[in-house]
Amino acid sequence: MTTRVTTRVPSGRRAARRADLLAAALGALLVVLAAVVGTVIQHANGSLRVNWPPLYASWSPHLGPGTPAALAVAVLVIAYGPPLAARLPWRVLVLAGWLGSMAWTWSLALIDGWGTGVARRLTTEYEYLTVIRRFDHLGPALRDFTHHLLLHRGPDSWPAHVAGHPPAAVLTFVGLDRIGLGGGAWAGTWCITLGTSATAAVLVALRALADETTARRAAPFLVLAPAAVWVGTSADGYFAAVAAWALALLTLAATRSVRAPSAAALAAGLLFGLTCYLSYGLTLMALIAAAVLLVSRTARPLPLALAGAAAVALVFTLAGFDWWEGYRLLVERYYQGAAAVRPYAYWIWGNLACTVLITGLASVAGLRRVLAAAPPALRRLRHGQAAADDRLAAVVLAALAALLAADLSGMSKAETERIWLPFAVWLLPAAALLPAARHRHWLAAQAVLALLVNHLLYTGW
Repeated sequence: MTTRVTTRVPSGRRAARRADLLAAALGALLVVLAAVVGTVIQHANGSLRVNWPPLYASWSPHLGPGTPAALAVAVLVIAYGPPLAARLPWRVLVLAGWLGSMAWTWSLALIDGWGTGVARRLTTEYEYLTVIRRFDHLGPALRDFTHHLLLHRGPDSWPAHVAGHPPAAVLTFVGLDRIGLGGGAWAGTWCITLGTSATAAVLVALRALADETTARRAAPFLVLAPAAVWVGTSADGYFAAVAAWALALLTLAATRSVRAPSAAALAAGLLFGLTCYLSYGLTLMALIAAAVLLVSRTARPLPLALAGAAAVALVFTLAGFDWWEGYRLLVERYYQGAAAVRPYAYWIWGNLACTVLITGLASVAGLRRVLAAAPPALRRLRHGQAAADDRLAAVVLAALAALLAADLSGMSKAETERIWLPFAVWLLPAAALLPAARHRHWLAAQAVLALLVNHLLYTGW
């Protein structure tokens, strides 16, 4: 005679899991609604200026040389990611996270082939590499940078991406060219290699700010992120990594989890300064930095961090570039182009559908848990009684606030699947709050989403 043992799931846990599934379903519904409404608007008057709303993409079902690798990486991370993340030595895990993200991103990029997916991505008429020769004389080019922002300047106007960013963005590729790594292949390799290091940066920050267990739970979700579709290959993936390392170093300094916290604070400031000269909108990363300091209950790293950021600003200012003048002219240039006709009423919520696509349904479900737990978590933080999950929730909420501020600004109408990558990497850890027993299911959902997008669509930029 055998005895059958049944495991009962407490009703509270069942309700939470149903709520997770409902949140994911609502996220999927938002994407479908944005696609249907957007298609109707685009066919009616073309005002969205995208071919497959809400994404800047075209319908193009295809397979490619990266397909087998992408499937293999997905299966391996789903099957072995959670147990390996729990058992690997910490430093090995951080490196493995970076390498896993790199493998996932490279394989997705190569679904479009080497040329289309990597080597030619940054060589189109809109991109940075088309103007490299105009920086042969660096000083005059920087002093003259803002004079070429507006479209009525004629053929000398900067292409869209150069005009849309401070000069550190294009100077990155000028620097690569100067050391003999010119051309689209090296530029794409740089963006993927540096961009995927954001996984390691977020892991370092999570361990210092929350705890190691939380970071380990988040690791597979950081590796198998749908955002990898756009990290490979766009400069915004590189921007995301610079911002992520700035925050990781600030976290190490604030929590004194490093031997030289003062050096970490100064380095964080230098990287944050660089971040602001890579993209105007990434000044909003200051909201996440503020959350790090509030959760750590210290402002000790702030003077050195501000000094580092000010040093970067001083260098660019002395070189002749006025950040505020650049931003003022960018706003004018922005509304000389597609933004003039793209309807704010659609993109204010269509952008959020893009966010679902880059962070995945697991992050949506995790964010539901963050929002549900936010009031008591914030109370515990205020009284210095916060648990690891509370500290994670605070950072995720700050990233969400930064993203919503960018959305409300009206300066992010479309293409946010690429532009918002620096915010998205801090939303991905929300999935760590999901029940461990369901992690493989949620990882599978993340992988399927990325594989479908990359195989069914040709993503722009």
